[in-house]
Amino acid sequence: MMIFEMTRNDFLLTTAGVALTLGVIMWLIGVVVLVSRVLGGEIKKIAEQTARLAQKGIAEEIAGLIGNASGLVESLNQLIRTSAGIGVFLIIAGMLMVAAAFGLAFQIQ
Repeated sequence: MMIFEMTRNDFLLTTAGVALTLGVIMWLIGVVVLVSRVLGGEIKKIAEQTARLAQKGIAEEIAGLIGNASGLVESLNQLIRTSAGIGVFLIIAGMLMVAAAFGLAFQIQ
């Protein structure tokens, strides 16, 4: 006799519950990443100030300042794209986990 016995239905229900919980957590983290990183005002403010700095450098003909400012703008754009990609990936992976959980739940007899 085993200490803890599990039927097939118990196993499927447990697996479905874990998959559902992980899917919802992944979805929520994806939404938080998307909202906080992509829509964050700090990144937009830094990008605006860097653009002003580059315009000032153009007006005063400071080549090094322009190069550094445009590099910073490109880095900020890459950061925004990467954060958006991570957020979207987490949202899609979370939705797939929830779908898998429902698929497992429908297998219970």
